[in-house]
Amino acid sequence: MTNKWLEMSLAVPDQAVDLVSQALIDLGCTGITAADKALDTFIVPAAESLANDPVLRAYFTYPDNAGALCLTVQMALSELACIYPELAEIQLEYRELADHDWASDWQQHFPPFKVGNRLVIHPSWVDWPSTGNEAVLILDPGQAFGTGTHATTGLCLEALSNHFEGTCPPQHILDVGTGSGILAMACAALGAEKVIACDIDSDACRVATANVQKNQLTRQITITDKPLNEIPGQYDLVLANILAAENIRLAAQLVERLAPQGHLVLSGILIEQEQQVINGFADFPLTLLTTNHREEWTCIVYKRQSKTVERAS
Repeated sequence: MTNKWLEMSLAVPDQAVDLVSQALIDLGCTGITAADKALDTFIVPAAESLANDPVLRAYFTYPDNAGALCLTVQMALSELACIYPELAEIQLEYRELADHDWASDWQQHFPPFKVGNRLVIHPSWVDWPSTGNEAVLILDPGQAFGTGTHATTGLCLEALSNHFEGTCPPQHILDVGTGSGILAMACAALGAEKVIACDIDSDACRVATANVQKNQLTRQITITDKPLNEIPGQYDLVLANILAAENIRLAAQLVERLAPQGHLVLSGILIEQEQQVINGFADFPLTLLTTNHREEWTCIVYKRQSKTVERAS
């Protein structure tokens, strides 16, 4: 095992994080963190300035020539500048880290946190002294969206926690675009009887399946890569933490999956897109209950109006 690592730091335009991360991995990077931006952040339109760009920290086994590796990375960024011109101007910084320093730097970005009165989410390297009433999830950061640190995920966790703390907690739940499975697992841990978690990204399904197994929630949760139009039934609670355009595109299908008096939680929506999404759902039999904001993101909660329909079995 190596005794030291090379940590390379670079400020990257928000919309180019995924592309640059993949380029670094292709060059041998063994781990990436993003300061001021969780790895589950949604891709948003180009930032107006670089002042608040997330800083990627990429970790490499320490090379024989660190300067040569940085030059190789700089050349790769120049090639990507045809897509994002800002990448041509990025300045790289690097430092040597002992093995234990690298692990500590990476893990400190993912502390435990609590949502509502019962739900606790923590990474596997943290021991949490839980009480009997707490619903505790173990979730390590991975490639799929949803470690709980991003504002959209946090808003959804708060919304679903409120439903489980109410007088009639939901039992049948559909999680659309499950990512890491965090919302589905939160529902199951809080007492849901049945959760269907779907994502058309096979990597997300793989990560979500592993997380569900680690938390021993396979009895309640089914992970599927089927698209929404192939998922039957209706549900007490439907969660869609996806981008605004996808929420609007799937509006009819989302509402069709909602049982009478059921609740629909939408997020992944920038505040400036909020009214556009509300307009997109205006013609459906829904009552708008709340819009909650965090940072530049919004979460919209609807309740379906009464009508006799068949619910998921």
